[in-house]
Amino acid sequence: MLRHIDAHIHLDKYEPDIQHSMLSELEEYGIQGLVAVSMNLASCQENRELQRRFPRQVFPAYGFHPEQELIAGEELDQLFAWIREHRDGMVAVGEVGLPYYERKQAEAAGRSFELAPYTRLLDRFIALAAELKKPVVLHAVYEDAKIACDLLEKHNVRNAHFHWFKGDEETVRRMAQSGYYVSFTPDIVYEAEIRALAEMYPLDQMMVETDGPWPFEGPFQGRQTHPRMISSVVGEIAGIKGISERAAAETILQNTKRFYQI
Repeated sequence: MLRHIDAHIHLDKYEPDIQHSMLSELEEYGIQGLVAVSMNLASCQENRELQRRFPRQVFPAYGFHPEQELIAGEELDQLFAWIREHRDGMVAVGEVGLPYYERKQAEAAGRSFELAPYTRLLDRFIALAAELKKPVVLHAVYEDAKIACDLLEKHNVRNAHFHWFKGDEETVRRMAQSGYYVSFTPDIVYEAEIRALAEMYPLDQMMVETDGPWPFEGPFQGRQTHPRMISSVVGEIAGIKGISERAAAETILQNTKRFYQI
């Protein structure tokens, strides 16, 4: 059986009964673990509890998802203090980044949107990753990726994972040359843009993810997003790279273990 790790999933967003059944099925599908990213402090705390209950399957990352209203002051300080306190149990800082989709929706509706506060927060999170010597999981697509790259270079953070990335060729080359990782979701099966990225990006800097419970289209339409779907992602990558599925699976598995130290 081929072995995999889901490198980016919002495990805490599933209903408890689905969490339980999903975790009980992982071995059946060759899934060796889940990197459970966090949305906010409550999400961090829930992922920590899931790790406590399932220590061999759940590997949490702690952060603040950018596609939501910002927090500030004491609330933000509390989040950073909590992450520092629980640094030993986490595999990365994340998910953090910039609000591309919220910004585009605001602009389409004719509303102003100030990006600077989000950029300052991302700068602070990347500085935290450098301080704690942890990888960082990034939500930074298209033109936002350039800002993220600038901040990574500013803080000399090399271990960066751009999840479900989309962007121009110049940025892709910059990311690859810097040694950053990208991960692919089930949409590689039906999205030409994502397949083109997989053609360009080095295999030894790739991971696979579901970003569950986010739903997918194509052959996955109407199905609950489950880590077993990443076998289809690996199969597509193997075809694109012209190698066996076993070779692709083993390389991607080792990439993920190496990056997250799991």
